[in-house]
Amino acid sequence: MPFRYQARRVFLASALAVALGTALAACSSSASSSSSSTAATTAASTAASSASASSSANTASTPATTGGGSATDAAAITAIKANWVKFFSSSTPNSERAALLENGQAFASAIKSFSSSPLASAVTSKVDSVTLNSATQAAVKYDLTAAGQSVASGQTGTAVLQNGTWKVGDDVFCGLLKQGATLLGMTVPAACK
Repeated sequence: MPFRYQARRVFLASALAVALGTALAACSSSASSSSSSTAATTAASTAASSASASSSANTASTPATTGGGSATDAAAITAIKANWVKFFSSSTPNSERAALLENGQAFASAIKSFSSSPLASAVTSKVDSVTLNSATQAAVKYDLTAAGQSVASGQTGTAVLQNGTWKVGDDVFCGLLKQGATLLGMTVPAACK
């Protein structure tokens, strides 16, 4: 019996990987087109970062290239990276996740459903680069893994400055939910439509 349970778990993890990969591919194309229309002249920057929430300090010290290169830009990039990783960490309480998602209160029940899924609890994120498009919006290139397997690599989403906090763009979360709702056993919230 233990073997059967492990086989089911591996199958479910693989299924989640496929669903999230599809979701992120869809999310990437919509997010990158909106980023392109917002700031077509921005160039992608590269910076490696850690995927675990416990090494956010390590992530924060990773250099990144921005248009201005000011201390304010560096602080924004550090906050974006740390908050992005924290949002996707299964150890982050749902109330904090809502605070780290653009319009998070509108997604409170979706965040709760998402985080209660055994498949979603194995998801982690790593930020590859951040490009500041304006004082309130950034393009984030990121990777997602589920149960140690790469789900999506080099995806692009948005981060927004809302109420003084850099947050994961709701376009990223909605894209994930739209593609993975059936697999995760949840409905897409009205806020995504």
